Amino acid sequence: MARQDYIFTSESVSEGHPDKVCDRISDSILDAFLTEEPEARVACETFATTNRVVIGGEVGLSTLDKTHAFLTGVPDIARAAIRDIGYEQDKFHHATCEITNLLHEQSAHIKQGVDAGDNKPEGAGDQGIMFGFATRETPDLMPAPIQYAHAILRRLAEVRKSGAEPTLRPDAKSQISLRYAGGKPVEATSIVLSTQHADETQSSADIRAIVEPYIREVLPDGFITDATEWWVNPTGTFVIGGPDGDAGLTGRKIIVDTYGGAAPHGGGAFSGKDPTKVDRSAAYVARYLAKNVVASGMADKCTLQLSYAIGIAQPLSVYVDLHDTGDVDPAAVEKAIRQTIDLTPQGIRTHLGLNRPIYARTAAYGHFGRAPEADGGFSWERTDLVDALTRAV
Repeated sequence: MARQDYIFTSESVSEGHPDKVCDRISDSILDAFLTEEPEARVACETFATTNRVVIGGEVGLSTLDKTHAFLTGVPDIARAAIRDIGYEQDKFHHATCEITNLLHEQSAHIKQGVDAGDNKPEGAGDQGIMFGFATRETPDLMPAPIQYAHAILRRLAEVRKSGAEPTLRPDAKSQISLRYAGGKPVEATSIVLSTQHADETQSSADIRAIVEPYIREVLPDGFITDATEWWVNPTGTFVIGGPDGDAGLTGRKIIVDTYGGAAPHGGGAFSGKDPTKVDRSAAYVARYLAKNVVASGMADKCTLQLSYAIGIAQPLSVYVDLHDTGDVDPAAVEKAIRQTIDLTPQGIRTHLGLNRPIYARTAAYGHFGRAPEADGGFSWERTDLVDALTRAV
């Protein structure tokens, strides 16, 4: 039987964290290509350090000439992303940092495995395993520690960008430890917040006075108690931040991007990858399916695994674990999933509408547990499959 009383911790990082800067640049480039052509192929990686951004990977539009012409605008896309995040530091400024664009056309050997052809459906862009997860711990059916760690940083980014808290700067990390009783989160045992700030003279106590009201605002009533431990900028001054303070790389925060360690991760990163890459699209549909299973009332918790092989359309396996929280046979749910939705790469993209420029907004504060948006963003958070799954089961 699963433990019911324990403490669990998750962390998040802000949009100004060096790795998240790189995720944002990669996803902004992806969005630009998808705006140009919904079937564009993109596998974009970004590296950032002091006054330097290096972009590499493989891309493809309908013709080689079009691909090469479009690549000339990549540095401007990167600068716009850095500017929106808020970096105007002497050693990392959107207008002056050196940007090296090493993107090139997609490998013909990968292309032949993915593209549809005579009597051949479109295949998966790579092999791999992908996981989806949902739980009743929060209204968004997400694990509470990661959801609230994200919420803290989102709120601080809002007041930084609005000008309400002008001393805050883009780079920040949060971490929250929640005590569970009877399997439900009931209180925060510790809160860790490190945020970059402008003034060398500001102490940890000064920064806590700024951020504490916003942290209290986003956590549920009663979660913060007299016993909650606070660790705000525990090392002291944090003025040098972002890629100037530490190098960044696309795809290095995959647990932050998903479930905060409360569920498995298949290993593949998301950012910079177009939706033919099942690392991204199959992880999205796995979350969609797990969320709909929980939303249907079949179980209070669901972990779902999919697996794929490069060039092969259908998933090799579908696995469901309901963690003994429902009275439905997991095998029946697995069968119902295959009957209810087309899990080929093309089927996933069509069902969730993934061939759209909706990815830059996913680069920070989690890919899951966000509200579906009118233009198709976060479509994998919909619960519109509940009735079909219920009937199939």
